[in-house]
Amino acid sequence: MFGAAMKGFCSASVVSSLGTILLLSGCMGIKPPKLPKMVSYEMVVTERVKRRDLEKENEKLKDALIKQNAAYQELERKIAKAQLQLLKREIQNGDPAGEQDLLRKKLDEAIREVVRTKAKLRSLESKAEAASSLAEAEIALNTTKSAEPDEAKDPEIIQAEQLLKMSALEFKNQNYSGTLYLTSQAKGLIQMAKERSVIREKIRVEEAPASFVLPVSLYVLKQSNVREGPGLDFKVIYTLEKNSKVVGHSYKDQWVRVTTEDGRDGWIFHALLDGR
Repeated sequence: MFGAAMKGFCSASVVSSLGTILLLSGCMGIKPPKLPKMVSYEMVVTERVKRRDLEKENEKLKDALIKQNAAYQELERKIAKAQLQLLKREIQNGDPAGEQDLLRKKLDEAIREVVRTKAKLRSLESKAEAASSLAEAEIALNTTKSAEPDEAKDPEIIQAEQLLKMSALEFKNQNYSGTLYLTSQAKGLIQMAKERSVIREKIRVEEAPASFVLPVSLYVLKQSNVREGPGLDFKVIYTLEKNSKVVGHSYKDQWVRVTTEDGRDGWIFHALLDGR
């Protein structure tokens, strides 16, 4: 009933009861959500430097990949040529077996070299991918902690920091697959922390007390307990006698936040108040 009264009209010539007072609150606005703190200039510069260094590292890796690819293609040509030579020798009945064995050895060595080259190529590709993933995760973590310092204590953020330390160590040890796995896990935790922060902020806004358009003069209908918060679970901080004058500032559910004439604050159940 109390909540329904809040949706009524927004003005009245005379405030004679708490129900009329609460009708005025329809014009009030819920406090806007807290905006995230601005990322510092130093943080922006630091992240730009990291990105620039990462781009330089990736360019070096790309150059190395191009060279390795060229070497790989050359080896494939050598293998094809050796296979043709071996086939020709085998067709020719007059060739000695020793020459065929030599060609087979050359072919086997060329194949082994291709395998080694492919391993190097894969290693370079993995290194570039791991370096990019690690840098992205570190930037995401630092940005999140700078924008929302309170989130630095979240278990997801703490665990993400530990995973990134582990991934940096694995990268130094050239375990690029391990680095990719750890950074992927860290990114997931950082995203979870961001989503939880959004939910917390939404709840904070929804649960925030709604302010009256203007402070409202009220009086206490009978001896009343004044509590620390809007609910019976909150501690009674003092008691007001009948006809005590108070000023109403905001409400939450069926409770009104008031200030007494001597400056004390607290919450009173709405049925114990009336307008004057």
